[in-house]
Amino acid sequence: MTGNNQINSSLSAPNKSMQANGNINQMLEQLHADFDPVYSMLMNYQCAVMEVETKFNVLNNRLSLQDEHNPIESIKTRVKSLDSIVRKLDKLGLPITIESAEENLQDIAGVRVVCSFVDDIYRIAECFLAQEDVTLVKRKDYIQNPKPSGYRSLHLIIKTPVYTENGKKDMFVEIQMRTIAMDFWASLEHKLRYKKNINPQTAEELAKELEACAEESAKLDEKMLRIRERIARD
Repeated sequence: MTGNNQINSSLSAPNKSMQANGNINQMLEQLHADFDPVYSMLMNYQCAVMEVETKFNVLNNRLSLQDEHNPIESIKTRVKSLDSIVRKLDKLGLPITIESAEENLQDIAGVRVVCSFVDDIYRIAECFLAQEDVTLVKRKDYIQNPKPSGYRSLHLIIKTPVYTENGKKDMFVEIQMRTIAMDFWASLEHKLRYKKNINPQTAEELAKELEACAEESAKLDEKMLRIRERIARD
């Protein structure tokens, strides 16, 4: 099989014409023809999400000893498929290479952490980011500053090392942290956004309803937090 450099040179030259023709399938065929470097890249991202998931599980267990409850309800992980990576690079007008993906795409590896309460999100995030092998690249707080749609979550882009047969490699991981109510809302909003053949007027009406639901969900989170605090005091 050919090496990484040969794959990149074979893809970079025709990249502009391929993008102009929208020939995603041809790009994918060329990558699949020599899949070893691609598989190695995807495995690095898979190792990165495993590392991050383990860190959150350890924090969950440690903090549960102090709080008498598990602050994390669930953790979900994913690594983008090769198809998704190629399509995003093409959409952004970037070279379709392994190096381009690793340098420019910060969301190939993703971890979603669903917490019981809003204050759990910030406490877990603070403890996680304090670890010496976690480097914060970008932080967006959509809980304090929700999107116009009503979307709420704390987003973190971090770098964490994975140790390969060729040594240490720092990998981007996107982390989304939200409450159960926020996660339920986001799941419903995602289905609406990607549903095909929906009437535009209906879509607009549903979007307004979802925006109102987001406000109600935020109020519910606040009420549940106050109840927990009252229980803790009594």
